[in-house]
Amino acid sequence: MGLETVINDIMEVAQAEVAKMDAEAETEVSRILEDAKEEAKRIKGNILAKTENDIEKMRNQAISSANLEVKRRMLNARKELLEKVYSKAADSIASLTPSKNEELLKAIIDQYQENGTKIYSNKDSEELVKKLSTLEYAGNINCIGGVVIENDDGTVRFDYTYDSILNDVNERSLKQISDILFG
Repeated sequence: MGLETVINDIMEVAQAEVAKMDAEAETEVSRILEDAKEEAKRIKGNILAKTENDIEKMRNQAISSANLEVKRRMLNARKELLEKVYSKAADSIASLTPSKNEELLKAIIDQYQENGTKIYSNKDSEELVKKLSTLEYAGNINCIGGVVIENDDGTVRFDYTYDSILNDVNERSLKQISDILFG
């Protein structure tokens, strides 16, 4: 056996060893690539799920925000309408016919003048109040109508102005008024 045969045998063994190592390396590379692909799929799935979750949260927040804005606008519109109703009621009271105003003032004065010694009214009703009341006329006040009755030393005042009465009725009846207007 010659040197060449030994070299050929060694070369064949080495080539077989290289081929085996190449096959193992290729198998290892394939396994690493498959693991990497699986990890990439897992990461992509997690990112996708998180993104979908974030989008859903943002969508819900936007819807909630829009609903709050709609409610706020509706409440503001209702408030404006209630203020208009109040204003129209005040205007209606301010423009009472003289006979109706006299009737109301007479009823208030007859019922409450015993509670004081002085009486106040607006400028338009001054002469009428002086005529209807036995109390000392103490001057004019800024109101749409009605009277204020006061004791001697001014420590007790009874406000029977139409403004005050309208405000009290409005506060007590606001829910009913709202229910009637808005259901």
